[in-house]
Amino acid sequence: MQFGLIGKSLVHSFSAAYFQAKFEKLHLSDYRYLNCELPSIDELSSLLADGQWQGFNVTIPYKEACIPFLDGLSPDAQSIGAVNTLVCKGDTWWGYNTDHLGFRRALEEAWPQMKVNKALVLGSGGASKAVNYALEQMEIESQIVSRNPTKEQIDYQEAQFRIQEFPLIINTSPLGTFPEVEVMPPLEPKGDLSGHYFMDLIYNPEETLWLQKARAAGAAVLNGKSMLVYQAEAAWKLWQDQ
Repeated sequence: MQFGLIGKSLVHSFSAAYFQAKFEKLHLSDYRYLNCELPSIDELSSLLADGQWQGFNVTIPYKEACIPFLDGLSPDAQSIGAVNTLVCKGDTWWGYNTDHLGFRRALEEAWPQMKVNKALVLGSGGASKAVNYALEQMEIESQIVSRNPTKEQIDYQEAQFRIQEFPLIINTSPLGTFPEVEVMPPLEPKGDLSGHYFMDLIYNPEETLWLQKARAAGAAVLNGKSMLVYQAEAAWKLWQDQ
């Protein structure tokens, strides 16, 4: 049985080591998990057609771009408009989204006492779509922040001015990922942020510069490691069910 991760640059990927360790623990000697770096999403067609794969995880920047290559989407993935898990069903490939499940579980387990009604979401890509879907399910109003905002979004300058309005702030952008650890989203955590919650979906480094600044300003902070584990387990269940 063969599974893999689809993305553009996977040098520091979590998934391969995680699933190989899982296969060893479960004594699944005929299972393997490989990184599949695709310089272009156009290469996905041949990958899906070669008959050797049972499932994939999908990461930046292909969570939305892979959709036209699939035969169908789960209801959640359809609503979100992004997928992070592909499942082979006979001769067809279906897209699912487990990011929203991983995000919600990570948030609720880290901060069970958290009672908020508004969230600021930095970034507008596939991960942002899953986070916003989860927040909607949790009845938390979300506001997307983008460098090039649409009519419903706001820019970083406005977000900085309104930072105190939002008790929950989530970075879904890759800014600050190793090795560019001195980079951070253009929303600086400053002022008195006690009572605020900052989550960064990045897991490498363990605490980004952005989270360090949020912690120093009094906020509770959480990285993306637990979300990553929970979305991976949800993907594994989909593959096993199939």
